[in-house]
Amino acid sequence: MTSTPPVAAVSQTAPEGGSDQAKTAIHGRSRGQLALARLRRDKVTLTALVICAALLLVAAISPVLSHWGVIDPLRNNPHLVTEVGSLPNGPGGGMSWQHWMGVEPGTGRDLLSRIVAGLTISLTVAVLASLLTVVMGTCLGIIAGISKGKTDWAISRLMDIVLSFPQLLMLLSLAPILVGVMHQRLHLPEGTPSQIGFMVLVLGCFGWPQIARIVRGQVLSLREQEFIEAARSLGARRAQLYFKEILPHLWAPILVYVTLVMPQYIAAEATLGFLGVGIQAPTPSLGSLLNDSVTYAVVDPAYFIFPGATLAVVVLAFNLLGDGLRDVLDPKGGTRA
Repeated sequence: MTSTPPVAAVSQTAPEGGSDQAKTAIHGRSRGQLALARLRRDKVTLTALVICAALLLVAAISPVLSHWGVIDPLRNNPHLVTEVGSLPNGPGGGMSWQHWMGVEPGTGRDLLSRIVAGLTISLTVAVLASLLTVVMGTCLGIIAGISKGKTDWAISRLMDIVLSFPQLLMLLSLAPILVGVMHQRLHLPEGTPSQIGFMVLVLGCFGWPQIARIVRGQVLSLREQEFIEAARSLGARRAQLYFKEILPHLWAPILVYVTLVMPQYIAAEATLGFLGVGIQAPTPSLGSLLNDSVTYAVVDPAYFIFPGATLAVVVLAFNLLGDGLRDVLDPKGGTRA
């Protein structure tokens, strides 16, 4: 069993004047230092953190790599596929020094380039939707938790109503309507930007009640604390009470929730792409790559394995990171044995 790190570190220094007695200085450690100590001892969470950071970095620099010509996810290479069946030339789906993961059947596009570009699309949707979810859920959760009476009741009933709608069903049914609205009303470019905006809006607007309930439960216990009463007695305004007094005590559950909801949104975007209502060709996403690769799963397994393995690694890494941060940031919890 792993022992809990000591809360205080003891150091001895020699006193002035040559006295035989040693001075003992006790250095307290903050919550952040304790959490960092737990994180350093949790190898699984550290590994997941490194993988998630690397994935986010690759997704961020993907447009730059595409601009410089390092990757080219849209370039057709018909000479790399056979004339009959349009399958890649060579073993392993056409893998070579120029195409490490092979090429796409039919078009000959570089599969590694399309996976990297698809990772950018999927993580963009997940990050923006998570931010929208957290902002809406945190604001409404704080207001509901610190308020009493009709305001708390109204926000709580709104949570129940939103939770009654299946998120995936709403994504499927609202896709043709909201994509057109994004393009016509909000003047987003037709195609990928409108589709990304639609998925972010629907995922965020139907995902905020979960974090709102978590925040509301935390605020219900915080609002009775002495520092809240002191702030009220000093004439603190509502906005100051919400965001200066309450919000700093909620960063731990909010951070954990973000790392747990991101893999759900990545999987949701992949599901939409797999069902054919997400990002449309030729722009790649992890879901659309999986949708296209199912047809070739037997004759060209590499085309199916690489996008599927990438999606599995992304979802698993963020799930492990979320579980680990939940243990690390819990003052009463310890690291995994």
